[in-house]
Amino acid sequence: MQYLDADTRDLSLVRTHVRLPEDDLIRLRRLAAEKGVSVSELVRRGVKQVLQSETGPARAELWERAGKVIGKYHSGEADIGQRHDDYLPDDLFG
Repeated sequence: MQYLDADTRDLSLVRTHVRLPEDDLIRLRRLAAEKGVSVSELVRRGVKQVLQSETGPARAELWERAGKVIGKYHSGEADIGQRHDDYLPDDLFG
């Protein structure tokens, strides 16, 4: 069976060894086959998810998110750029 692995040619990848319970490995292999990716790719994705949940999203992702909402909402106030602190509720600052 051939797996599609986006990072196969990435020379910056480092080989490591992971021990898993057999039933988890069976399920992981099945999922990899269903998705058409390698077990290694699924493990890399899982590691990224864990790291993001522990450290939060990457800075580039935060900028991308912010860019999607800039200009999307309108306050109706013409001076929001100069007086933004006046419009924020006091409870935001403790």
